[in-house]
Amino acid sequence: MGISKTDIFSEEQNAIATYAKVIGHPARVAILQHLFHINTCVCGDLVLEIGLAQATISQHLRELKQLGLIKGNVEGTSVCYCIHKENWLKMKKTMMPFLDQDIPSQDCC
Repeated sequence: MGISKTDIFSEEQNAIATYAKVIGHPARVAILQHLFHINTCVCGDLVLEIGLAQATISQHLRELKQLGLIKGNVEGTSVCYCIHKENWLKMKKTMMPFLDQDIPSQDCC
């Protein structure tokens, strides 16, 4: 496998690709949707809600937290997660101009 040449791309292109990669798994999308739906922190019921093993959920939570889209607080023996509002808005600000592009009205393909 070759080395990724991310340095030849702009900061914006790398950021978009990183966001897309992290939210590019349906389990992570489901976790984010659930956190938005309950509009509060969740402590442990994600396994029942999403339907995946605890270890799998933990891996997906780690990816989302590493990027900063969610944050977690330790409460006793569990960790409670919620959407990191500022970082979510930052992602939207980065992604929206890319996603909001219109296709030129030209005949192609």
